[in-house]
Amino acid sequence: MAYRLITQVVLIGTRVLGRSFAEAYKQAAASSAYQRAQAQSGNGTTGRASLTSGMTLDEACKILNVKPPQNGQANMEDVMERFKRLFDNNDPKKGGSFYLQSKILRARERIESEARPHMEKVEQEAEIKEGWNPKLYKDKK
Repeated sequence: MAYRLITQVVLIGTRVLGRSFAEAYKQAAASSAYQRAQAQSGNGTTGRASLTSGMTLDEACKILNVKPPQNGQANMEDVMERFKRLFDNNDPKKGGSFYLQSKILRARERIESEARPHMEKVEQEAEIKEGWNPKLYKDKK
C-alpha cells in the first residue's frame, strides 16, 4: 500500500513541476519576443529598458545623478567624472558593494549607448568638413 502512495506523490509532483516549468518557459518566450519587437520598432527608448543592461535611461541617469541626454547629446565628461568617483567609492576592497559597483557600470554603459549614435554622427560631419586625412606612420630608425 505504501508503494502506491509514494508512486502517486512522485507522479503528481512531477506533473506539477512539469506544468510550472512549461508555463515559465511560455512567459519567458513571450517577454523576449515583446522586447525584441520593441527594440526593432525603436519607440520610446528612454522609458524602455535596454536589452543588454536591462536598465532604463531614466534609471541610469538617477544612479549617476546626471541629466538625461537631450537629442542624443550628453555631457560625457560629467558622466565619466561621476562614474569614476562612484565606482571607486564602491570598490569591494575598500568595503564597498560589488552590486552597486556593477549597477554604476551598467548605468554608464546605458548612457553611452544612448549618446553614441549622436557622437559618431558629429565625428563623421567633422571628418567631412576637414576632408579625409589618412594617418601615415613612418618607421623611425
